[in-house]
Amino acid sequence: MNQSSSEARWYVVHTYAGYENKVKESLTKAIENRNLSDFIFDIQIPVERTIEIDGDKQKEVEDKIFPSYVLIKMIMMDQSWYVVRNIRGVTGFVGPGSRPIPLTDEEVKALQLEKPEEGKEETAANVRLPFAVGDSVTIQRGMLIGKTAVVEAISPDCKRVTVKAQLFGRDTSMELDVADIKA
Repeated sequence: MNQSSSEARWYVVHTYAGYENKVKESLTKAIENRNLSDFIFDIQIPVERTIEIDGDKQKEVEDKIFPSYVLIKMIMMDQSWYVVRNIRGVTGFVGPGSRPIPLTDEEVKALQLEKPEEGKEETAANVRLPFAVGDSVTIQRGMLIGKTAVVEAISPDCKRVTVKAQLFGRDTSMELDVADIKA
């Protein structure tokens, strides 16, 4: 049977919580061992990269956008369905009863599942700060070290913060680097 990747559609598979990566790894091995690369083309676990900043420390983390789900581009047929359905950690395809429903073209586009063209940059990571506007923070550097301040604004790039602190008995607004304050 001569199938092509143009006939393939994206399907959503439900997994046990925390099994997404194990399912992807097991399915990749099964595709290789059973020569199914002509029927199952791609497996993705959509993630969002986030940079967590806490004082001087920065850490990039990946958060799963859809925990307990794996997306698979495949040609739906008995053999491919059986292999995916019987991977340890898979609870089933998303769809009514036992009938998997493929994602629509609009959903695929919105999820950016298709690989970006050569030369296009990846999207930048989001930044997650341990504080928000209105939170109390402690100033870590400068002449007000150790003083408590209230966050008034955060710059769009999350590198600068405007805080209000007491200086000579008055509320004074000042702009500081994110690394200069701690939640």
